[in-house]
Amino acid sequence: MPDIEGLAEFVGEVIHACDYKSGEKFQGQKILVVGCGNSGMELSLDLCNHNASPSMVVRSSVHILPREIFGKSIFELAVLMMKWLPLWLVDKLMLISSWLVLGNIEKYGLKRPSMGPLELKNTKGKTPVLDIGALEKIRSGDIKVVPGIKRFSCGQVELVNGEKLDIDSVVLATGYCRNVPSWLQEGEFFSKNGFPKAPFPHGWKGNAGLYAVGFTRRGLSGASSDAMRIAQDIGQVWKEENKHHKKRTTACHRRCISLSQS
Repeated sequence: MPDIEGLAEFVGEVIHACDYKSGEKFQGQKILVVGCGNSGMELSLDLCNHNASPSMVVRSSVHILPREIFGKSIFELAVLMMKWLPLWLVDKLMLISSWLVLGNIEKYGLKRPSMGPLELKNTKGKTPVLDIGALEKIRSGDIKVVPGIKRFSCGQVELVNGEKLDIDSVVLATGYCRNVPSWLQEGEFFSKNGFPKAPFPHGWKGNAGLYAVGFTRRGLSGASSDAMRIAQDIGQVWKEENKHHKKRTTACHRRCISLSQS
């Protein structure tokens, strides 16, 4: 749970996105959804579909992309384009396509980052949001976009712009903390923040056969890169061990022959 001023004083229900099951229980309520990533967008849409009134906190800029273009996944098209085009150009084409499909989203309080979606994912680990219908609800006003939170009170939230909202419940779509250091009793491979100490692309291998996949903050492409390097390393280790085993077997066989002849 994030530490937000006054949250402990709030009398309504407060849950994390990981505990959210359905918007049915929130029917007719005013809900504050904290976070505008994929989880926040999808939760807000589900709340709308169950006749709740969500307000979604958007604290920073965010890339919102259509899930499909011309019937193809936008990420599938991006991967295809990156075989021939530089990343910056793929980013530019994705943003142009998004603007043609989704229109100008900044007038709804959804400012785009200056960095392209793929570059942002590769450098900051921030995943673009894929729109599955929430943007339509934002346009219609069924989902209200609000700025950052200043503090909570008994049944209200005060925003950084001074506006106060009456709310019944809060859903925290604020991401997750990696708990690797809590169960992996090893201090050389992972840092306290739950990521490998070595930067990409060297954070996939630890000591004594310990490997890590998917900690690159680069999505499926980063996980794929890790998996390929690990498979190659395991193959190399197996070859080396097999070669040493054959040498030991051959040497033993020769000693046995020598002893039998004497």
